[in-house]
Amino acid sequence: MGITDPITKPLGLLSTMVRAGIIAPMRPDKYLRIGAAMQRENMAITSGFAAAAQRCGDRAGLVDELGILTWRQIDRRADAFAAALQALPGGQPEVIGLMARNHRGFVDALIAANRIGAEVLLLNTSFAGPALAEVLEREGAGKSVAVVYDEEFTETVDRALAERPDTTRIVAWTDTPAASLTVEQMITEHEGQEPRRAAAKSRVILLTSGTTGTPKGATHSGGDPSVLKAILDRTPWRAEQPVVIVAPMFHAWGFSQLAFAASMACTVITRRKFDPEATLDLVDRHRATGLCVVPVMFDRIMDLPEAVLDKYSGRSLRFASASGSRMRPDVVIAFMDRFGDVIYNNYNATEAGMIATATPRDLRAAPDTAGRPAEGTEIRILDSDMTEVPTGGVGSIYVRNSTQFDGYTSGHSKDFHEGFMSSGDVGYVDEAGRLFVVGRDDEMIVSGGENVYPIEVENTLAAHPEVAEASVIGVDDEQYGQRLAAFVVLKAGAAVTPETLKQHVRENLANYKVPREITILDELPRSITGKISRKELQDRSGKA
Repeated sequence: MGITDPITKPLGLLSTMVRAGIIAPMRPDKYLRIGAAMQRENMAITSGFAAAAQRCGDRAGLVDELGILTWRQIDRRADAFAAALQALPGGQPEVIGLMARNHRGFVDALIAANRIGAEVLLLNTSFAGPALAEVLEREGAGKSVAVVYDEEFTETVDRALAERPDTTRIVAWTDTPAASLTVEQMITEHEGQEPRRAAAKSRVILLTSGTTGTPKGATHSGGDPSVLKAILDRTPWRAEQPVVIVAPMFHAWGFSQLAFAASMACTVITRRKFDPEATLDLVDRHRATGLCVVPVMFDRIMDLPEAVLDKYSGRSLRFASASGSRMRPDVVIAFMDRFGDVIYNNYNATEAGMIATATPRDLRAAPDTAGRPAEGTEIRILDSDMTEVPTGGVGSIYVRNSTQFDGYTSGHSKDFHEGFMSSGDVGYVDEAGRLFVVGRDDEMIVSGGENVYPIEVENTLAAHPEVAEASVIGVDDEQYGQRLAAFVVLKAGAAVTPETLKQHVRENLANYKVPREITILDELPRSITGKISRKELQDRSGKA
């Protein structure tokens, strides 16, 4: 640390906050109220909601399918729901499992849990009963648990709680007259009441989004001011501007965008289920300056017919941010050609937070890049001997920053080397300092003694003019140890054959990188966050 760091760092943050409009002309007493509100929230992840209620309480804070809530209404609803949770017959829960889509009920539960000091367990809305039961058992062991969920997940919750019949159940969203306890009923019954504030900071448990096995729980208790600066210096967020968030809020990326928007007092516009045309309509109708998605949502938008796309301009957008999985280079360019250079690709990890960001300029130069390290983040590319590889060399990605998680709820942590945490990914850095992720470290395929990274073969297949997208996995093989199996989705009207595609790969890559089998699918199996389910592809390959 340089001798001027204690001075230059705060000044740099101050300058960034002024430029983004966070610090704006306001009466001194209003700043005092904002500070006091954040202090009452223990400076936790959700403290931005309380600050926004003091900053611009009568402005729209959340727009969902039920209408508009002002920041002050959000604040009071959270107080009422928190008081209601404390008034439950069994006392306030220690853990609140939240299995809900993007809507006000999700936000109500999130803030209320923080105010009473309960842990918030964000649950994947695509969970089946057994997986949900396993996560609840692991994260709620020895603790009182309440599950807040949308009515559509009733069957899943019933199955998961079969062995825990006394667990409190609260419905967050219902389309029918509900016989059970609901968030809205509890808020109405405790309107105007305030909860007993917790002395300790609440923890949010985010589940890792791996596609094999049950996700691990990673806890986060709060942010770091340097993260605010890193994001604002790279992505053009501006205070009190409307932002459309359609990335799932239970996932680390969507959750971080929700919390960040609140900290900026940006109106959050969302809907329960993603629809590509409805998303474009939300952007134009609300003149949104920001759009937060997962990469596959860009794919779905650009799959819309030209006549539909022509109905929307997107001219209000300053940024369209994505994270959570790989972005298709052709889609990145097509979206920016139509809606302007607004895409920002974020390389994040549940355990490490923000690692790198690719700006539109980066993506124009290299559409498949993960970008450059965020301010305050260091990246090392290490080989199996923990030695740094030269520029352009492929190795394991290790990262060091101030946004690393508190640890897994199991008590374990990630692998570390000299203070750098393993991201679990493999990649390289080019001569321009841009990071490229070539796959997960457990995705590398060893075929006949040769190492093959799936992304190289996937990109080659996707470069064929008749291929929309591709995924490559390793399948057990008696002769080679593993063989490559590819799954391909063709463009509309295409009739290319697997043999032709194999020849295409053979003409562009080494022979050992040619898939032994290529299966054509209507679509690739994906999780709700857009990640390709390699487990499902393995199952398909086994049946082939």
